Amino acid sequence: MTDLDRRIAHLLREEEDELIRQWEASEPGYVAQAMALFRGRTGWPSMVLLVSQLIMFVAGVWMALNFFAADDVLEALQWGLPAAVLLLGSLVSKMALWPQMHINRVMRELKLIEYQLAAKRGD
Repeated sequence: MTDLDRRIAHLLREEEDELIRQWEASEPGYVAQAMALFRGRTGWPSMVLLVSQLIMFVAGVWMALNFFAADDVLEALQWGLPAAVLLLGSLVSKMALWPQMHINRVMRELKLIEYQLAAKRGD
């Protein structure tokens, strides 16, 4: 290997290292990751899930307020049980989106690893 070849290899390694540093520094924040759920093939189901979660939460809060305003035990139960079910359903539907966010993060890291392996093969 000549001196010129070594210098070219060194410069290429520095460029690859810089690209990897930029890749790692540009990891999107939580809000950007959440907004990414609404793009691609799973965008519309995520939107439907978000809207249904919002409806359940608002209805649950409204029923909870009526529960606390109830004077009779039976009336309190009639408002309290549906409020609890709706609020728990809202929580469960929100938690259903988190695994997809995790999958997106794992896929991003796998792409970085693939890039690093391809760069090592090229050496």
